[in-house]
Amino acid sequence: MHFRSLTLLALLNIVSLSVAPPPAEVKRMKMKVRWMAEQLVVRLDSRVGPTRLAITVDDFDGLSSFATILEGYNNLIFDSFHAYAQVKAEISSLTGYIIQWRRVHCSTQQTRTPMPSSLQALQSQRRHVHTITLEALRRMKELLDQLLRNLEHLDTC
Repeated sequence: MHFRSLTLLALLNIVSLSVAPPPAEVKRMKMKVRWMAEQLVVRLDSRVGPTRLAITVDDFDGLSSFATILEGYNNLIFDSFHAYAQVKAEISSLTGYIIQWRRVHCSTQQTRTPMPSSLQALQSQRRHVHTITLEALRRMKELLDQLLRNLEHLDTC
């Protein structure tokens, strides 16, 4: 009798760990990410010229990889560019929000998502700080534009 109860309890624990966040929570998260991304795009539009790259939506496939890419581009923005201090702060805020949301709402904590090769290639060119900063800002803007066109990519933890 006790064995059956323990087995049932163990199964309930396993099932509860694999349950996705409630749809209302996901909707609130998407609304906040959308608002933060829109603010960043407006700020980037006023400071960076038009984007000339096409980053495919496949470059990120959920919250984990999106946060990794945001962090990667933010690290490429040269700290002494005072004009971009607010942009860096907003990127950090968006990244932090996504990471915190994942910790609370995602039952499966994935390992760190590897950076896309295009981002790694930019990181290898860090000695050209001004050019890399501008390129990172352009790519960030394109990434955010693509996210805003398809927020469903945030459904995946």
